[in-house]
Amino acid sequence: MAHDHHHHHGSTGNIRLAFFLNLLFAIIELIGGLYTNSVAILSDALHDFGDFVSLGIAWYLQKLSGKEKDQYYSYGYKRFSLLGALFISVILLIGSIFVIRECVERIFHPQTPNAQGMFLLSILGIVVNGIAVLRLRKGSSINERAVSLHMMEDVLGWIAVLVVSIVVMFVDLPVLDPLLSIGISIWILSNIYKNLKETFHVFLQHVPSHIDLKNLEEKIKQLPHIVSLHDIHLWTLDGEENIMTIHVILDSHIHLSVQEQLKHQIRDICNDAEIHHVTIEFETIGEKCECNC
Repeated sequence: MAHDHHHHHGSTGNIRLAFFLNLLFAIIELIGGLYTNSVAILSDALHDFGDFVSLGIAWYLQKLSGKEKDQYYSYGYKRFSLLGALFISVILLIGSIFVIRECVERIFHPQTPNAQGMFLLSILGIVVNGIAVLRLRKGSSINERAVSLHMMEDVLGWIAVLVVSIVVMFVDLPVLDPLLSIGISIWILSNIYKNLKETFHVFLQHVPSHIDLKNLEEKIKQLPHIVSLHDIHLWTLDGEENIMTIHVILDSHIHLSVQEQLKHQIRDICNDAEIHHVTIEFETIGEKCECNC
């Protein structure tokens, strides 16, 4: 049997930055909301304090996912980052539903906001949350993408506030605020669906969508001495590290040095397909496989 191991972890630095930026801005929002006497901004400050808690949990789980394997988790703790992605997505889902509900009420009962205060805070909101989004977009883990979506929601929300504040300075059209917010929430919900779908696919050990398993099998079967393959299992540990186990039927008993060369060739094919953790078992024609395959 041959084992090939490759380890890499999502960065916690990006989520840590988002965590502190969100806390800082929530405090600024609280002060700004009291100064402008804006209920909308005060309610968003409360929302951002909720973000602060969820980002803290995501940060902790991303950090925990970097732990190596032990007697309790033989593959390490990588999947803990998926719990962070799941938690953030659920928070976003609940938050978006409440935002849509509030917006529907405001369509029927419009409230004239403090345009000048909204304008200044929206500029600050776009800059602060925009920095976090740009950093998080560089991340590769599902958790980082979920947090990026979370911060993007805030950026789009503040862009909407900016647009509304400018319009309201010249035209009495307060209904524009909830209409824009509903549009943003629908966009966020569509992305939540994609993120949750990907997260559940990983939990349910779905074959990574970017890997063509049939094509991979054909390439391996073209190697010398290989008659057929069976008991092939391919899944992803955390959306980044892909794992495969495979039984290879050989045409005869070949020398160990030839087997070793064949293992390297199989690994090379798998590495090209972004599969870096491969377990290979050789069998010969007529040999009874002990696995229930």
